[in-house]
Amino acid sequence: MAVLNEDLQPSTQIVESMQTPRRSSTLSASELADLDKHDALVIESVSKHFMKSGGRSWFGRGKQKSGRRIVRAVQDVSLTIRRREIVGVLGSNGSGKSTLIRLISTLLLPDEGTVRVFGHDVTREERAVQRLINRVSVEAAFFRKLSPMENLLYSARLYGVPAAEARAQIRQILGRLGIKQDRIGQPLESMSRGMQQKVAIARAFLTAPILLLLDEPTTGLDPRSKQDVQVFVRELREDHDATILLTTHDMDEAEALCDRIAIIDGGRIVAQGTADELKAAVTAQLALDHPATLTEVFMAYTGRDWEQDEAEDDDE
Repeated sequence: MAVLNEDLQPSTQIVESMQTPRRSSTLSASELADLDKHDALVIESVSKHFMKSGGRSWFGRGKQKSGRRIVRAVQDVSLTIRRREIVGVLGSNGSGKSTLIRLISTLLLPDEGTVRVFGHDVTREERAVQRLINRVSVEAAFFRKLSPMENLLYSARLYGVPAAEARAQIRQILGRLGIKQDRIGQPLESMSRGMQQKVAIARAFLTAPILLLLDEPTTGLDPRSKQDVQVFVRELREDHDATILLTTHDMDEAEALCDRIAIIDGGRIVAQGTADELKAAVTAQLALDHPATLTEVFMAYTGRDWEQDEAEDDDE
């Protein structure tokens, strides 16, 4: 269950550390000033296809033919995000959400179209883009034999954050996310998935990203951990000028956190707008006798509930 807007209140531990000083960006003053001249993210007519093996099938006289098919993961997607916006992308499993995140984060190259992060093309200016972004996925990669402190110090060094500054920041950030000080030095493999996900969020915050890409960051978390992460996402935007793109399965989470929402289905964005705009459109379109919920909006534009897709994926 997600936490609604009015419930997004930080825990006591978070409140106590909310007044900590803002971490300075690794960008120069002139580079930071230049950011406001551009939209944070501009995706124009982007497509990405994959070849997938379908196994081997039999054709006459015992001959085998290898079956291959094209998977159109992202198809002609266009989306613009302004600086300091939180935009959510809703979609079922296999809809193209994670592929879109990987295209933005330079892990994949688009087959067609362009992606620009604060004016920098992800294909031609990869290094410039990487300085501006950070990505948190549902399965974050870590050295699991090492502790949260050791993992985060390693990440800080890669981004040029001084060790002394990093240690202080790591303790503040992990405490803000509800991880007790006596757990910071324990091996990550001994921690729950929820705690590991919080360390992934901490790693993203430590590097002061200008554009943060959150790929289902609260999937599988308990309600308390989910609330801590949602509060932290809000703080990243409000106190640290981050722009955030969030993919999620959680309708309430999207409505609580996002300024605008895009619904993706079959690799295509089929609807965009604020939650209120989308709900009003579906209420009128279906002539409902009650205001549409975001779940009803999702079903109206995709033809199914994401929970159906989850169940079918589990059966395969």
